[in-house]
Amino acid sequence: MDFAQRTIDIARRNVEEGGRPFATVIVKDGEILAESPNLVAQTSDPTAHAEILAIRDACTKFGTEHLTGATIYVLAHPCPMCLGSLYYCSPDEVVFLTTRDAYEPHYVDDRKYFELNTFYDEIAAPWQERRMPMTYQPREDAVDVYRRWQERNGGERRVSGAPTA
Repeated sequence: MDFAQRTIDIARRNVEEGGRPFATVIVKDGEILAESPNLVAQTSDPTAHAEILAIRDACTKFGTEHLTGATIYVLAHPCPMCLGSLYYCSPDEVVFLTTRDAYEPHYVDDRKYFELNTFYDEIAAPWQERRMPMTYQPREDAVDVYRRWQERNGGERRVSGAPTA
């Protein structure tokens, strides 16, 4: 099966049904684990990006937050939210089929704090210098939640079974 073409076909169908032009297909051992179009327009959920939905589905089906051994096909280079999710689930490879520069003449999604061409600079800035107002309210009892987590995990700070470098 041509998984790249499958990704394109899902995105095309989503556009025809009134959705946005994005899709994801997750593959392992030549089999599709999960696939999804972007459902933001249909659900009014700003996190309903194709990558997020497909990752949730695959991880739920297989009872793991790790997608090692998988290849994830995405229509376009992932946004920062999806890129973070992709890093977090640790697939073997992400294959993207177009770039923002290539699709920008046809689709733009700039928002109050989120312009794709400047977002990586924005996220790299110290939190005090970001355009979106952020306030730090230090609370020791917030750190206590993490101390308790470490205690319940036998003193271990890392998530058991998480792929590492």
